[in-house]
Amino acid sequence: MTRFAVAVLLAWVVMAVLGASAGLDPNRISLPQILLPPSDAAWLGTDDLGRSVAARLLAGAGVSLLVAVTTVGLAASIGIAIGLLAGFLGGWVDRVISRLIDVFLAFPGILLAIAMAAMLGPGIENVIIALAAMGWVGYARLVRVQVLSLKRREHVLAAVAMGQGTLAILRRHLLPLTLAPVWVEASFGIAGAVVAEAGLSFLGLGIQPPGASWGSMIRDGVRYLLVAPHLVLVPGLALFFVVMAANLLGDALRDRFDVTSRSTR
Repeated sequence: MTRFAVAVLLAWVVMAVLGASAGLDPNRISLPQILLPPSDAAWLGTDDLGRSVAARLLAGAGVSLLVAVTTVGLAASIGIAIGLLAGFLGGWVDRVISRLIDVFLAFPGILLAIAMAAMLGPGIENVIIALAAMGWVGYARLVRVQVLSLKRREHVLAAVAMGQGTLAILRRHLLPLTLAPVWVEASFGIAGAVVAEAGLSFLGLGIQPPGASWGSMIRDGVRYLLVAPHLVLVPGLALFFVVMAANLLGDALRDRFDVTSRSTR
């Protein structure tokens, strides 16, 4: 299953690259070709404006990849920095950050993202900001717990005794040891970001027309589900396989890095 997950994710990346470099025009309207089913002339059919579903699928792949990678990168960077400081400094800093994390965890993340996206306005930049602002919490909590146990190890205590600065200790002695679980969290974060971006676009808070997004393609295709089901099935299946592959990769990484589970098999 790991090979399948990697193959699907690589296909996703290839689709995104093709959508950006193949010279396709996902917004080209052709009224005589409205709602054509998949055929030799249009591999994946056309939509209600005669636009190529295949071209829009590739463009949507680029959007979802950009949002997923950027969101996870920003959220992980913020969460790692906050988690390192909270776990290592302790005291009032840890208490304040812990209460802040509890406040964020008290609300469903997707609802907060919807509220923030609604306040910021539609657009890919605001979607990234909204999702990153909600996604840092998981990384911060994970890294904080790791640092609380790691900071008592001999090499960290020795670095403190030798007078090394806080930033040097965090960067050299603690950060490398926290990255393994962060990679697992990031793989699940990619799946969550893809679903969240599609959901926000479906609600009209993400990519705006005539831009292509898997979520907006599903929204537009729902009206023609009985006469042109390919408008929903094509982006829906693409979304399903990408999210499933990201989750499968996360499970594989978790099994690989979890020494306890391997020792009990």
